[in-house]
Amino acid sequence: MEILLVEQRGAWRKLMLNRPEARNALNTALLARLADALDECAASTSCRAVLICGAGGNFAAGADVGEIESRGRAEGEADPRKACWARIRAFPKPLVAAVDGFALGGGFELALLADCLVLGATARLGLPETSLGIIPGAGGGQRLLARVGYGRAARLVLTGEIIDASTAHAWGIAGWLAEGDALPEAEALAAKLSARAPLALAAAKASLLAGEARVLALAAERAAFEALLDSADKSEGIRAFREKRKPEFRGE
Repeated sequence: MEILLVEQRGAWRKLMLNRPEARNALNTALLARLADALDECAASTSCRAVLICGAGGNFAAGADVGEIESRGRAEGEADPRKACWARIRAFPKPLVAAVDGFALGGGFELALLADCLVLGATARLGLPETSLGIIPGAGGGQRLLARVGYGRAARLVLTGEIIDASTAHAWGIAGWLAEGDALPEAEALAAKLSARAPLALAAAKASLLAGEARVLALAAERAAFEALLDSADKSEGIRAFREKRKPEFRGE
């Protein structure tokens, strides 16, 4: 089964995360395939915008816990996923995300990389990593901070709370809130963007990304994530998740 479905739609492309049995969890293979597809879209003159969505009623329910479980600090520092995330962040054309169902952890971090985020009525968003003894590892905490301020970012990052679509829209996390599914409105938006001046859109996006790079402590957040990979609390958090019980953290 193809883990990423690619479809050309006029002057834009639709990329569908296709691991529905895992709620489209972003394992290394899927993340790498997504980065490759975006590189292809960036180089293609027939593609002026990209829409990312998920199969089976969910966007992406986090990273692959099995991969994190076996990864320590040394593996985190050498993780090939960091290069994949960097390539996704560097995509120069308009990027739209249609979020229905769960967008948690890495899935929420992916949604936060979209220039235009459309939420469906069923969308549920959160950064529950502290429940596993770790923190967001792909810049999600920093980007959330920039959008909603310290109080609300701390609420989600420290407690692991999952919020609904209307709350996320009211907080300014997303620019669009659909009455039903996100996909139809996101498709119309991608088509609209693909008809606008491509050089101007690329220049506007580059300016926004340059400003973001100056104000977000992305490197510090990643370093803290990597350090926690060796902690006993991280091992306990993932064991508890697998055993469907409340973790007993000891600060070790």
